[in-house]
Amino acid sequence: MAKYLVIVESPAKVKTIKKFLGANYEVMASNGHVRDLPKSQLGVDVAHDFEPKYITIRGKGDILAELRKEVKKAEKIYLATDPDREGEAISWHLFIALKLENKKVYRIAFNEITKNAVKESLKNAREINMDLVNAQQARRCLDRMVGYRISPLLWAKVKRGLSAGRVQSVALRIICDREEEIDAFIPEEYWTLKGFFDVQGEKKTLIAKYYGTDQGKAEITSKEQAEGIMSALRGAQFRIAEIKKGERSKKAPLPFTTSTLQQEASKVLNFSTQKTMRLAQQLYEGVDIKGMGTIGLITYLRTDSTRVSEEAEKNAQEYICEKFGEPYAAGHGAEKKNGQKIQDAHEAIRPTQVSLSPLELKEQLPRDLFRLYQLIWKRFVASRMNAAQYETTTVKISGGGHVFSVAASKVLFDGFMSVYSREEDKEEEEGNLLSGELSATSLLSLRELEPGQHFTQPPAHYTEASLVRALEELGIGRPSTYAPTITTILARHYIVKENKNLYVTELGEVVNRMMKEAFPSIVDVNFTANMETLLDGVAEGDVDWKKIIANFYPDLDEAVNKAQQELDQVEIADELSDEVCDICGRQMVIKYGPHGKFLACPGFPDCRNTKPYFEKTGVECPKCGKDIVVKKTKKGRRYYGCIGNPECDFMVWQKPVSEKCPKCGSLLLEKGSKLVCTGEDCEYIGDKQK
Repeated sequence: MAKYLVIVESPAKVKTIKKFLGANYEVMASNGHVRDLPKSQLGVDVAHDFEPKYITIRGKGDILAELRKEVKKAEKIYLATDPDREGEAISWHLFIALKLENKKVYRIAFNEITKNAVKESLKNAREINMDLVNAQQARRCLDRMVGYRISPLLWAKVKRGLSAGRVQSVALRIICDREEEIDAFIPEEYWTLKGFFDVQGEKKTLIAKYYGTDQGKAEITSKEQAEGIMSALRGAQFRIAEIKKGERSKKAPLPFTTSTLQQEASKVLNFSTQKTMRLAQQLYEGVDIKGMGTIGLITYLRTDSTRVSEEAEKNAQEYICEKFGEPYAAGHGAEKKNGQKIQDAHEAIRPTQVSLSPLELKEQLPRDLFRLYQLIWKRFVASRMNAAQYETTTVKISGGGHVFSVAASKVLFDGFMSVYSREEDKEEEEGNLLSGELSATSLLSLRELEPGQHFTQPPAHYTEASLVRALEELGIGRPSTYAPTITTILARHYIVKENKNLYVTELGEVVNRMMKEAFPSIVDVNFTANMETLLDGVAEGDVDWKKIIANFYPDLDEAVNKAQQELDQVEIADELSDEVCDICGRQMVIKYGPHGKFLACPGFPDCRNTKPYFEKTGVECPKCGKDIVVKKTKKGRRYYGCIGNPECDFMVWQKPVSEKCPKCGSLLLEKGSKLVCTGEDCEYIGDKQK
């Protein structure tokens, strides 16, 4: 009969861990949290030192009953929840819910589900770390206060059930701010000039880019300037003005953290953050491998540390020496040093056994699991390898007072790139050097000049990957929060995803505008980042968690009460439309739903007629003369199209205005504070009337 009880979070871990521990141990799962704040109320006693009111989560009664039976039989209980703040809190809730005060209870944590790691954790059993528990309690209470106090206001203002969140509202603001930047962006023209040179004794043409004048680097900003340079170069004599040779190295990348894994999996594998975390969880918890049973393939997936254990370092160096040769082994890998506090309780994300190469597991893993494992394995192995070395050559060609340059690099030693290369590691050859040696005496003749017109591009729309990077750089949220934050604002329909890009919906704009007006500190990036620093202070035992809440709540309460009064004052009746209900003849009204505005009969519930609402812009369609109205794509992104669709296919993304272009009479569009002409050959840009 088992003497010891080990409680883990996930049922997927039970089988793997039981195999490691043997007959004396019973292993059971709590299936995540067993207690939480009630859904029906705030759940934080504001009048009594902000004490949380925890209740058993619905559906967890049977699990707790089974655990209590085993607790009675066990001599020792080991709480083996995940090695982070959330896991520490789950252990504490289990301690309370199972009434373990008079039992021998130990907290164990392991960063990887391997026999060595699990057995080692038993040797290093400890008490529950209440600093980590309190950091999680503080986050939970803060999030609950923001959600439960502000969401009803959104409901009142927008008329349907919406929600606000401490981190999600900041993420939404970041996306909205980027959309405003893009809308206000005015492209600027610039030109490039390529020179094609014949070199005596060479069949290959040397292609060089315009660099500037003999005085220094210069930009070409117009067609006239480009033509002037081309005119000056006709008949000019060209010579090699400078040849520079050198060497440079490209350092190996750091192993993955949660954030960098999400970013790279999005870019390389086209995985959403949610999918990446789901697959990584499977790799961590254990996969059946022929001849080995169920084993955890990667270390814990929620981390912002790039540290690697000494044992893993040693194994990696031995593997690299054996498979690639000693010159490839770095001896030790780099670690992130950026001045930020890192949750260094565990390691970077890495394979638990570096000797299990992706090739060996390809036939045993589903396609997406294999692809993610391969990405993690390659990144880790590369991070323990030497830098790649390049020979660089830069040549400057002078003639007619102008200078062209050509640069190229040649790999001398591929280093880590023999295993792993990112988009940014792929060398862009800025030119092509010749097979022979160039020298100051090489004779050149200009064969051709090729001008190119370009326009500066607006900032890119956020993708899930770039949003995660922005949240991490700004100190918003933690590794465990990135995926659920993005999933929530997508599910609320505040943003939509099209071809990887994230776009704000009309609903998202309304919610963001309200939050900025009524709760500026909640959506302030610096305020939210500072709150994360305070939560880190709680985890380290330096800050009292109740003080954070006591300082935060009065300001929130004041802002809610103020906003409630203002909302009451400005609340207006439903806006009447010019549409008549074709069922009962009443004048239809404009209402808000989760997907934006719609027309509804005011006779509800007697008449339940609804229609799509098209907001008129007051501008005529340039194709057919009908009204241009505000529309939305299937995913909720706003655009402007002809009301006569599908007969007329006119559409634009920017808002049209009623005044016409003073140069050609075409339709004008708003871009920030400017008006831009849509005429094909017209380049008119004017100021918007205030």
